[in-house]
Amino acid sequence: MSMGRAGVGRGRAVDAATQRALNAQAPEIAHLGPRIVRLFHPYRGRIAWMVVLVVVGASVAVVPALIIQRIFDDALFPKGAPPNLVLLAQLVGFMIALYIANAALSVVQTWLTSSVGNSVTGDLRVELFEHLQRMDLSFFTRTKTGVIQSRLQNDVGGVAGVLTNTITSILGNIVTVIASLTAMLIIDWRLTIIAVIVMPGLVVVQRRVGQVRARIAGQTQASLSELTAITHETLSVSGILLSKAFNRQRAEIDRYRDENQNQVRLQVRQAMSGQRFFGVVQVIMSSVPAIIYLVAGLLITGGGELITAGTIVAFTTVQARLLGPLMGLMRVALDLQTSKALFARIFEYLDLVPSIADAPDAITVAQAPGPRGGLRFDDVVFRYPDAPAQSRPTLDHVSFTVEPGQHVAFVGPSGAGKTTILYLAPRHYEASGGRVLFAGADVRELTQASIIDNVGIVSQETYLFHATIGENLRYAKPDASDAELVAACKAAHIHEVIMSFEHGYDTVVGERGYRLSGGEKQRIAIARVLLKDPPMLLLDEATSALDTVSERIVQEALDAAAAGRTTLSIAHRLSTVIGADVIHVVSEGQIVESGTHASLLAHGGLYVALAQQQMDATRGLQVDGAG
Repeated sequence: MSMGRAGVGRGRAVDAATQRALNAQAPEIAHLGPRIVRLFHPYRGRIAWMVVLVVVGASVAVVPALIIQRIFDDALFPKGAPPNLVLLAQLVGFMIALYIANAALSVVQTWLTSSVGNSVTGDLRVELFEHLQRMDLSFFTRTKTGVIQSRLQNDVGGVAGVLTNTITSILGNIVTVIASLTAMLIIDWRLTIIAVIVMPGLVVVQRRVGQVRARIAGQTQASLSELTAITHETLSVSGILLSKAFNRQRAEIDRYRDENQNQVRLQVRQAMSGQRFFGVVQVIMSSVPAIIYLVAGLLITGGGELITAGTIVAFTTVQARLLGPLMGLMRVALDLQTSKALFARIFEYLDLVPSIADAPDAITVAQAPGPRGGLRFDDVVFRYPDAPAQSRPTLDHVSFTVEPGQHVAFVGPSGAGKTTILYLAPRHYEASGGRVLFAGADVRELTQASIIDNVGIVSQETYLFHATIGENLRYAKPDASDAELVAACKAAHIHEVIMSFEHGYDTVVGERGYRLSGGEKQRIAIARVLLKDPPMLLLDEATSALDTVSERIVQEALDAAAAGRTTLSIAHRLSTVIGADVIHVVSEGQIVESGTHASLLAHGGLYVALAQQQMDATRGLQVDGAG
């Protein structure tokens, strides 16, 4: 047997709570320059070589223009003599050698540029992904997945060109401009003044154009985030099923089309912003040679110092060489101003501080004073961060104790706070007040990783990757042997089902496991938890979405998984928790009743009312079925 190894909201991108957190850190986000420079620090050695090559290459590229002057004045048209063919051959050979050298330097420079730029882009993408992995669960519950994906892909991809080409472009163009201006001054200082007199005004206009482009770039990326979010929502398996179930495909198409039209409009605006400016620059710089010819003619006819043909040709050649780098510098300056909007969006996420983090002196669960399967809630209060201040807390002074190996169940109406209790236990959420003690220690004194290592979770909504069954199982234990997989699946009552598939454990389950039934997915999820072998098991209504037959099979698997482990379970159907050691009845964020199934029935409180409601519902279904 072969088994592979693992290796609908409609709001805008970020909700109000997240945006408030981002706005609170705006002063730090404003200082982008030093932060961008720090991204290149690990590659300073290669950058040093890039600088050397850029300076040498840019300097070499200007030398042929100076040679042209000698070719015209000393080789082709020497005063009172025929062309000097020997000198001409030497000068032409030297020019060709410079061109070859410059081409070779360009190849090496391109490799270094691409290597450094793409490495920095990759580092930035990984850093952002790593930071998002550390964010608390509440961040992901209030932020669209598509928006997060857009930050990783679109925003980081948007700055990739800047990170890749900026250094060489700036250095190369600056050196070329300086070398060109120096050569122009050497050739004729008077013509140089005429050629550069309008440059300061162009710089002022360029800055204003850059500010406009930066604003448009921010709007473009926000629209792209929304477009990505719409795509993720509607083209996932769940989204497609929902749109087909309610015949809303046309509405989703219209929503996508509207945002796409907005994106196209912004892209066109971004592409066109500054084009008139660059058109003016190109006209001015391209007209300089014609003006030089006119001025040279006036100087010659005016009896001034003689300007030779070689001087005019060499000067206009160098000046033409100046146009490209000068335009390049202006474009890079615009790109940098535009990219600030993208860098700001990336650094917004990097600057978000997780609300749950390990204390500097945090210990592991193994170092905690109590047994690993013990849990205690001590007067715990919990309120969601974005909840109105005057609203009732989700959990209101909840206290209970779970002994190692004990099965404790939580029942109650929807919205009572049961799931929140389960999420507080492994510290997915942070208690607003009171203490949650795991293995005898406050969870805030324990490392999050060690808590999670000791907890297994089976939820109502099972998540499976688009991979093989074996790969999904090994997500819990990448080095698990085939025998361990089989043992876990037999304990979860799913091995025989898997072996009935044509490819067995190599069967691909499809997106989110849609090729499997609900009961099969749940049992694979249980097997995955068994493979992890944690001392504590959290069951969040793991059978509520199943039919009666599937529920019975899955419940047997859950009972087998819970044997010998501390188990906290949330039950929709009371029949699944009859055998629990303790049942806590939760209502409006408080535990209002506690006891065994028998004692709670004898008490005659909310538990009895819940049981009666389920009995009435079951009786109604039986009557309808008989009818």
